Amino acid sequence: MVNSQQVTDAIIKQGMLPLYFNADETVSIDLLRTLYNAGIRAVEYTNRGEAALKNFEKMVGVKNAEMPDMLLGVGTIKNLKQVIEYMHVGADFLVSPGLVKEVAYYAVQHDIFYAPGCMTPSEIIAAENAGIKFIKLFPGNMLGPSFLSGIKEIFPKLLFMPTGGVDTTKENIQGWFKAGVCAVGMGSKLVSKEVMANKEYDKLIEETKKVIAIINDCKK
Repeated sequence: MVNSQQVTDAIIKQGMLPLYFNADETVSIDLLRTLYNAGIRAVEYTNRGEAALKNFEKMVGVKNAEMPDMLLGVGTIKNLKQVIEYMHVGADFLVSPGLVKEVAYYAVQHDIFYAPGCMTPSEIIAAENAGIKFIKLFPGNMLGPSFLSGIKEIFPKLLFMPTGGVDTTKENIQGWFKAGVCAVGMGSKLVSKEVMANKEYDKLIEETKKVIAIINDCKK
């Protein structure tokens, strides 16, 4: 089983965490392959539709057969029941839109990576007190880099990753890294509805590589 530190290292190394959901199983698998071919080694699949769990299980099978070094986590986790279901089919890590204390305690106990969504200092403190080390700032576009700049000194031991409205532009990504993030969560701005609907996988590879290059530049 993958431990929390391994996931943390993988996300920091690539400097981003792509996330998506698609109701179509084949499209979901093709997108995973595409991101892998673009150099991505950690992906979040969001638990957002009826087909999510079934799709995820199929994706894990393909990942294990073709992409053994890919880490596949599940997002939009809201309770412990969902955690058990997804861990049972092979999830490598967990992400939530908010802090779910029962999930935090479970994850810390079992050394599973868990990134809860936090929007206030109070939520970040609650997450830190629960033993969480990696915080998803959500929604990122509402908080902005200046929010992190203002609070980062209070949380010297925590890692931060904004998600929600993070753009693929150099200006946006640079602003976040200057504020002190370790990575950015990339949803619809990267894996867009158009890319999914039109199966523009070459375009996704190109865009992902562009974002990776921007991030590597920001880290220098």
